[in-house]
Amino acid sequence: MKSGILKNKIIEIFKKFGVNKAHATISANALINAELVGAYGHGLARLKMYCDRISKKVINPRPKIKIKKISSSISHIDANNSIGFVAADIGIKTAIKHAQKTGIGMVAVKNSGHYGLSGYYAEQAVKKNLITMIYTNAPPAVAPHGALKSLFGTNPICFGTPTGSKIPFILDTSISMINRGKIRVAARKNLKIPKGVALDKYGNPTTDAKKALEGVQLPIAGFRGSGLAWMVDILSGVLTGGNHGGKVKDPFDDFSGPQNIGHLFITFKANLFQKNYNQRIKENIKTIKKLPKIKGVKEIMYPGQNKYKRFKENSKRDINISEIIKKDLEILNS
Repeated sequence: MKSGILKNKIIEIFKKFGVNKAHATISANALINAELVGAYGHGLARLKMYCDRISKKVINPRPKIKIKKISSSISHIDANNSIGFVAADIGIKTAIKHAQKTGIGMVAVKNSGHYGLSGYYAEQAVKKNLITMIYTNAPPAVAPHGALKSLFGTNPICFGTPTGSKIPFILDTSISMINRGKIRVAARKNLKIPKGVALDKYGNPTTDAKKALEGVQLPIAGFRGSGLAWMVDILSGVLTGGNHGGKVKDPFDDFSGPQNIGHLFITFKANLFQKNYNQRIKENIKTIKKLPKIKGVKEIMYPGQNKYKRFKENSKRDINISEIIKKDLEILNS
């Protein structure tokens, strides 16, 4: 299906569930972007989940979002349990405005929900020639190092910078071996997951996606990944006023209340300290790309290059909709 047609369908579905057109459009744009960059676990696979949470009154379709300006560079947003896309859109745009005015912007968001891909928001800042760091926490999926019980989310870490070219440097990575969205997609399709990414609820290694969802995901780099997850929980949960310490609710299974996810957006001008930043970053990338390559590698890529390539290629073709997603769309349209 063509992306424009699909986007309009998604907008109409969100409007049917009480979301106004502006917020429905913001949400649809984020979902379509996830499909175009190949992050299917954050795309249409989650549409029904958002609508279910609106129906269960744990996402507010008509939020009264409050922005408290702490200084000319810092704001604190209470998203009033809005859909995460809307809260994050306001958050990054506010951080961008602060940075453009003062050189740096810092925006904390509380009472939000899952907002999709951090890199999607980072790109907005990078296009304005800003460097950005973005943090958000998530429902329990990863056990702290040495523990058997899940507590930290997959808690992505995101960093973006201009590169002096049309392709931005965007590092957007969860602290788990694979993101939870991929495991959910595998579980729905009865597919296996790779070895070494999860344990079942008894602490045994598993390639069964459903058992992995009941058990524990493994962090990258052992205790280091666990430490990074803890850092994100502090920055996006403890600091912002959002839930933390394992209290973020699972969006698919727990309808007992809002998620109250926290986000932290930090943006600053790339040329704050060196006026020739774009020249310097170009030199940096060029130096690394010139390094001798291991067998089978044609080019040393920087984070964001592959995603940009997928986006360009996928934008030229129709979006493939699986039978499972088709059923979701039928249910939501009925």
